[in-house]
Amino acid sequence: MRMVLATRAKLWTSIASRLPCGSQIASESMQGVELAAAPPRIACESSVEGENKVCQNECDAGLAELRLQAGEEENAGGNSSFAHVVINMVAMLTGLGQLSIPYALENGGWSSAFLLIGLGMVCAYTSHLLAKCLDKRPRSRSYTDIGQEAYGSKGRIIAATFMYLEIFFALVSLTISLHDNLSLVFPGTPISARWAHMSSSQLMTVIAVLIALPSLWLRDLSSISFLSSAGIILSIIIFASVALTAIFGWVRLDHEIPALRIRNIPRISGLYVFSLSGHIIFPDLYKSMKDPSKFTKVTIVSYTLVAALYMALAFMGARMFGPDVNSQITLSLPSHLVVAKVAQWAIVLTPMTKYVLEFAPLAIPLDRRLAGSMSSCARTAVRGTVGSVVLVVILVLALSVPYFEYVLSLTGSLVSIFISVVLPCGFYTKICWPSLSKPLFVLNVLLIGFGCVLAVFGTISSSKSLIKSIQGHTSS
Repeated sequence: MRMVLATRAKLWTSIASRLPCGSQIASESMQGVELAAAPPRIACESSVEGENKVCQNECDAGLAELRLQAGEEENAGGNSSFAHVVINMVAMLTGLGQLSIPYALENGGWSSAFLLIGLGMVCAYTSHLLAKCLDKRPRSRSYTDIGQEAYGSKGRIIAATFMYLEIFFALVSLTISLHDNLSLVFPGTPISARWAHMSSSQLMTVIAVLIALPSLWLRDLSSISFLSSAGIILSIIIFASVALTAIFGWVRLDHEIPALRIRNIPRISGLYVFSLSGHIIFPDLYKSMKDPSKFTKVTIVSYTLVAALYMALAFMGARMFGPDVNSQITLSLPSHLVVAKVAQWAIVLTPMTKYVLEFAPLAIPLDRRLAGSMSSCARTAVRGTVGSVVLVVILVLALSVPYFEYVLSLTGSLVSIFISVVLPCGFYTKICWPSLSKPLFVLNVLLIGFGCVLAVFGTISSSKSLIKSIQGHTSS
């Protein structure tokens, strides 16, 4: 799942060192969502002159160390190799959207694969634009920083808004996927709650979310950062499950894929864009590189690998199941196969372990905002309460709108297209305006227009399909 896998890059680490005399220097960073923070203040209080001097010296040493570390980060850059960054980028891009690629190809026709390739090329190009923006503004370290440099506080707000929307809708999609796969993992489970008017699968989803809910109350989120590796394993399991099913002939590749279904193109374009969008994390990957000048090559290699994986997965899934292919390819795999059960279990377990990681972008600024007026326990209570409320809202939406493909398509058309195409082109045009050539200006304007058109038609098409499905479910 893309947003789940992306949590590896969005994980934040909190490094706190307590100096003598009650001084504390805290430095928190989060990949994917850069949160502005005021420089640390160190206060030395002592009634004895000698102790005051010792404290002042230790404080100055602490500040000097922080400045040195900051300088090393800005000047020396990161230590990630070319191969390491490629692996991280591929891991981020392959995820939640990967489940729906065969469905998208079947509904769009085999020629829609050219749309997937074209969008991949556009996304690789806009990733290159983000790197150019970081070259022009070396102090920028995140997607929101680039928005700030381009359009001031309004640019930061716009970038942050789209980022949080993508995270929110991705969590809704994760919960829908959880609901869909639970009924297959526990078939015929005798659970009922007539007083709540819930089906067995809905009740199991509520129980699963309640099991995950206490994780939002943890004080030290960095202690569970190892859970992010589950996303990479999940991606491998999904592809391997489909590939093994095709290779060993457990399901024959005997369905014909239609050439083109033009009326479905706006809707499936959202699925394609969502599967290719990881731009909120790319600035952090750029900063982590030993040689940032190779970032463009990283994007070319990464998107080539992702496109190849998506194409193989799409054609295998569409040829095996044809019109009956599910919006989540794992749901189409024969239930008696071991590989299908493994894939479904992985999808069930992953959302339950990722809620707390995805909530981190909201938890960190909230904790900072309350730091001056509340104790640590009070901040934990507030953060946990807010997270619980958000998760309950996500659960209600997921159970009310259990249409994975339409929610994912709507997210891609309404949010991801702006994050991956429109905003990067706008940021680059504004930041690099003095040195921007006319051909590049025209290209970026065309891409902005293309992205907006795709967003409008994709959002309308996805919304209509979603509303029609809801109305049909209600009437039945």
